[in-house]
Amino acid sequence: MDVEPQEITSLVGREVYSNNGVFVGEVEDLRLDLDTEVVNGLALSALNPTLFETAETGSKGIIVPYRWVRSVGDIVLISDVIERLKDDENEDEAVA
Repeated sequence: MDVEPQEITSLVGREVYSNNGVFVGEVEDLRLDLDTEVVNGLALSALNPTLFETAETGSKGIIVPYRWVRSVGDIVLISDVIERLKDDENEDEAVA
Protein backbone atom coordinates (compact mmCIF):
# COMPACT_ATOMS: atom_id res chain seq x y z
CA MET A 1 0.00 0.00 0.00
CA ASP A 2 1.69 3.18 -1.19
CA VAL A 3 0.90 6.24 0.86
CA GLU A 4 1.62 9.58 -0.71
CA PRO A 5 3.69 11.81 1.58
CA GLN A 6 1.93 14.88 2.92
CA GLU A 7 3.30 18.37 3.28
CA ILE A 8 4.58 19.01 6.78
CA THR A 9 2.67 22.28 6.80
CA SER A 10 -0.53 20.21 6.91
CA LEU A 11 0.17 19.76 10.65
CA VAL A 12 -0.26 23.47 11.31
CA GLY A 13 -3.63 24.22 12.86
CA ARG A 14 -4.31 20.69 14.07
CA GLU A 15 -5.40 20.17 17.64
CA VAL A 16 -3.08 18.17 19.90
CA TYR A 17 -4.41 15.75 22.50
CA SER A 18 -2.70 13.39 24.92
CA ASN A 19 -3.31 9.70 24.32
CA ASN A 20 -5.70 9.93 27.31
CA GLY A 21 -7.89 12.40 25.42
CA VAL A 22 -6.82 15.60 27.20
CA PHE A 23 -6.57 18.69 24.97
CA VAL A 24 -3.00 20.07 25.05
CA GLY A 25 -2.95 22.83 22.43
CA GLU A 26 -2.88 23.61 18.73
CA VAL A 27 0.05 23.24 16.32
CA GLU A 28 1.24 26.70 15.35
CA ASP A 29 4.58 25.83 13.77
CA LEU A 30 7.13 23.06 13.35
CA ARG A 31 10.70 22.80 14.56
CA LEU A 32 12.93 21.34 11.86
CA ASP A 33 16.46 19.95 11.82
CA LEU A 34 17.61 21.10 8.42
CA ASP A 35 20.76 18.97 8.45
CA THR A 36 18.84 15.70 8.80
CA GLU A 37 15.64 17.00 7.16
CA VAL A 38 13.34 15.82 9.95
CA VAL A 39 10.72 17.40 12.18
CA ASN A 40 12.01 17.38 15.75
CA GLY A 41 9.32 19.40 17.52
CA LEU A 42 5.86 20.91 17.37
CA ALA A 43 5.34 24.50 18.50
CA LEU A 44 1.98 24.65 20.28
CA SER A 45 -0.18 27.66 21.05
CA ALA A 46 -3.77 28.01 22.34
CA LEU A 47 -2.65 25.87 25.27
CA ASN A 48 -4.95 24.11 27.73
CA PRO A 49 -4.89 26.52 30.70
CA THR A 50 -5.45 23.69 33.18
CA LEU A 51 -2.23 21.96 32.14
CA PHE A 52 -0.09 25.08 31.90
CA GLU A 53 -1.50 27.50 34.48
CA THR A 54 1.69 27.58 36.57
CA ALA A 55 4.26 26.94 33.83
CA GLU A 56 6.33 29.65 32.19
CA THR A 57 5.30 29.14 28.57
CA GLY A 58 6.52 32.44 27.20
CA SER A 59 4.35 34.65 25.08
CA LYS A 60 3.79 32.09 22.32
CA GLY A 61 3.47 28.62 23.85
CA ILE A 62 5.59 25.49 24.15
CA ILE A 63 7.57 23.14 21.95
CA VAL A 64 6.73 19.46 22.27
CA PRO A 65 9.46 17.02 21.16
CA TYR A 66 8.33 15.12 18.08
CA ARG A 67 9.34 11.84 19.73
CA TRP A 68 6.25 12.30 21.96
CA VAL A 69 3.96 12.13 18.92
CA ARG A 70 2.08 8.83 18.80
CA SER A 71 -0.28 9.41 15.89
CA VAL A 72 -1.13 12.03 13.28
CA GLY A 73 -4.52 12.18 11.61
CA ASP A 74 -7.30 14.73 11.91
CA ILE A 75 -5.72 15.47 15.29
CA VAL A 76 -2.25 14.85 16.72
CA LEU A 77 -1.95 12.40 19.62
CA ILE A 78 1.03 12.68 21.94
CA SER A 79 2.12 10.61 24.92
CA ASP A 80 0.69 11.45 28.31
CA VAL A 81 4.01 12.99 29.44
CA ILE A 82 2.34 16.42 29.65
CA GLU A 83 -0.24 15.09 32.11
CA ARG A 84 2.42 13.30 34.16
CA LEU A 85 4.39 16.55 34.43
CA LYS A 86 1.26 18.27 35.75
CA ASP A 87 0.70 15.45 38.27
CA ASP A 88 4.31 15.79 39.48
CA GLU A 89 3.78 19.52 40.08
CA ASN A 90 0.62 18.80 42.12
CA GLU A 91 2.50 16.27 44.29
CA ASP A 92 5.27 18.83 44.94
CA GLU A 93 2.70 21.43 46.01
CA ALA A 94 0.98 18.93 48.34
CA VAL A 95 4.29 18.13 50.06
CA ALA A 96 5.29 21.78 50.52
